[in-house]
Amino acid sequence: MRVIISVISMMFLLTSCSVYQTMVNLSRLKFKLGDVNNLTLSGINIYNKKSLSDFNAVELLKLTSVITSGKLPASFTLNVEAKNPNDGSGGYPKTDATLKSFPWKLEIDNIETISGNIGTPVSVPGTGQVTNIPLTMDIDLIEFFGNKGLDNLVNLALALGGQEGSSSKLTLYATPTVSSPLGDIKYPGELKIVDQTFTN
Repeated sequence: MRVIISVISMMFLLTSCSVYQTMVNLSRLKFKLGDVNNLTLSGINIYNKKSLSDFNAVELLKLTSVITSGKLPASFTLNVEAKNPNDGSGGYPKTDATLKSFPWKLEIDNIETISGNIGTPVSVPGTGQVTNIPLTMDIDLIEFFGNKGLDNLVNLALALGGQEGSSSKLTLYATPTVSSPLGDIKYPGELKIVDQTFTN
């Protein structure tokens, strides 16, 4: 009887350790900022532009008119790359993860701007491959950078989504919630997500 109890206890302990490790791994999804796509400035797509001189007269007139009205709407897609470390290595079963919630806030040039969340859950398979999470950003640059002037505002937009743009001027702060067989796992703290390295 003692032997049976010992075996059952050992099996329970091993199962508990496996479940615990799976939960730990699920709570360690890694994130990194990817590309910025489809940036429009007051409706003008700037992906093929490097500087203010690349805007034609009609586009410049439109930008000037919009800024005079006190607004400069920009819209773009920020791609967040996610990796699931629970890929079956290390003696634990491969487990897919579902990102249930991803409340975020965006910093541009170290200035906090807009915030949001994903609209629907995102599956992140336990394959070690990158899963792309596109976040749609709509922001009025005048609201946060109104003191910079037309040239600097346009240059900021070009640095993000122009011909040589990148997400290097962006920082995303997020507090993910991941679904698991044992319930939702909410990250205990806010993640700082940048473009150079994966964060977990």
